[in-house]
Amino acid sequence: MLETTNIGINTCYVKVPNNDLEIDAYLAQPAQKGNFGAVIVFPEIFGINSNIRDITKLIAKQGYVAIAPAMYQRIAPGFEADFSPEDVGYSPESYRLGLQYYQQVKYQEIFSDIQATITYLKTLPNVKDDALGVIGFCFGGHVAYMAATLPDIKATASFYGGGITTASYGEDTPTINRTSEIQGTIYAFFGTRDALVSQEENEQIEAELKKHQINHRVFRYDAGHGFFAGFFKDQYPFLAQHPSYNPEAAPDAWQYVLVLFQNHIMSA
Repeated sequence: MLETTNIGINTCYVKVPNNDLEIDAYLAQPAQKGNFGAVIVFPEIFGINSNIRDITKLIAKQGYVAIAPAMYQRIAPGFEADFSPEDVGYSPESYRLGLQYYQQVKYQEIFSDIQATITYLKTLPNVKDDALGVIGFCFGGHVAYMAATLPDIKATASFYGGGITTASYGEDTPTINRTSEIQGTIYAFFGTRDALVSQEENEQIEAELKKHQINHRVFRYDAGHGFFAGFFKDQYPFLAQHPSYNPEAAPDAWQYVLVLFQNHIMSA
């Protein structure tokens, strides 16, 4: 397995143009000069919050340009919900709002925003435009699976993507039916005790990846949904008690993400 590195980075908020829409995004990139692969980070239903920003920064510290675009830009600009010490996780109101906005997103709009983010990355002078990848969690795990169907995406890490087998945000065809369009490598991560993404669903995803001979690996852990949440508990001590975090599964999965990106983005 690969060691996590810790190079110097710069961070800022940027606007990603998509026709008449400007998408808020959080950008983290190596401080040193050079040409780097790039990774798009897709959030859960809670927006570009501190957890997603930390993941974006951690990826940048591995030597990638990392960007997290807002998925609710048309619905709720600026929305983000953070872990709450009082609720030991996310508050009921955060869940309510996150789900409310999630239920309004449209496949074609999300897909358009993904493509706009790719186009934006290619304008950055330090990005190798043939070395792009994505990572996403829950809602973002589904979005990452969508993004994997684009030829620009060489590596995809999809964590417990919900609804891949049954839905596609207003479209008639579930996202799983587009599996044959995946051209890069995809790693999918699931918890065997996930109450939101069933074993049957993740087995169906694996079967479809095998059917279409997609370069892939599927990882299953004795963990529940959101087992990567709280990966930064050393920075936020109350996250150590976050009910979904799994201290065995999360670090192990992270090592496989590093391998995936090393082999298919950094080496591109």
